[in-house]
Amino acid sequence: MQLQSTLTCPHCARAETLDMPLDACVVVHVCAGCGARLTPKTGDCCVFCSYGDVPCPPVQAEGHCPDLRAR
Repeated sequence: MQLQSTLTCPHCARAETLDMPLDACVVVHVCAGCGARLTPKTGDCCVFCSYGDVPCPPVQAEGHCPDLRAR
């Protein structure tokens, strides 16, 4: 399982490599380049699944994110 993902901002294309939490979904990330507030795309559980090169740990392990059902 990979615990880092590189997020690429869809607004300014800045790439940031970040650690992913094992126990929570990251639903908001502020781009360090342009300040854009990134949130998951419809159907994704977190910003890593939407904008990262590696999906979040629950998706890697189970193929889906259990937190998505709670929204």
